[in-house]
Amino acid sequence: MSNKELPKEIERFNIIFRIQHIILFTTFLLLSFTGWALKYPEVEPSAWWVRIWGGPEIAGKIHRVAGVTMLLDFLWHVAYLGYLFTKGMKIRAVTTIIPLPRDIIDVIHNYLYFLGLSKTKPKFGRFSYIHKFDYWAVFWGMGIIGVSGFTLAFPVFSSQFFPEFTLGWIWPLLRILHSDEALLAIVFILFWHFYNEHLKVGKFPMSWTWLTGKISIEDLKHEHAREFEYLFPEAAKDE
Repeated sequence: MSNKELPKEIERFNIIFRIQHIILFTTFLLLSFTGWALKYPEVEPSAWWVRIWGGPEIAGKIHRVAGVTMLLDFLWHVAYLGYLFTKGMKIRAVTTIIPLPRDIIDVIHNYLYFLGLSKTKPKFGRFSYIHKFDYWAVFWGMGIIGVSGFTLAFPVFSSQFFPEFTLGWIWPLLRILHSDEALLAIVFILFWHFYNEHLKVGKFPMSWTWLTGKISIEDLKHEHAREFEYLFPEAAKDE
């Protein structure tokens, strides 16, 4: 296939993945806004902010509903991946989201390029090490925030699973785990995800892939050169 025959764009994420992402970031924003106000109710800006949500009781209900919705969305995502595997989805080094040894090489290569010690940028596949770190951070975040949040939201139900000797310290520990991991998630999303996906030069003010699910061929060549070579080997020879 020559460059003239290449499509202008290709699908990167199907409609199911896009809906899952929209639910994830919508619930994340709701949890961040309501959780921050509930964490510091004695601080005047938080007191004002929690009143915006209808007071602490309503804000707490919104927080719990958003948390359960996020957990269900996460479970849907995992189940959908399982479904795709049953339909023949294959794991290939150039397209997988699974971390591989090559990602370590790409990290080193990229930093050498940033420091001017390498003249070329690394060639990334469908997902770079940045995307993989971004993606898998959700899994350990769900493990910590999700489990601690569920137990705090439903303490009577959850208490039956804790040994009696833990009841004196487990609840303060769960509150700390939930709160501090949530703060880490907020900072991570603002300074890592938003910058890499929306605020970088060439993407500002945002990448539309999260809505359209598509990426232009030019962006594919620039950001995912190994995937471009895999999908269009003939055209890649002409580059």
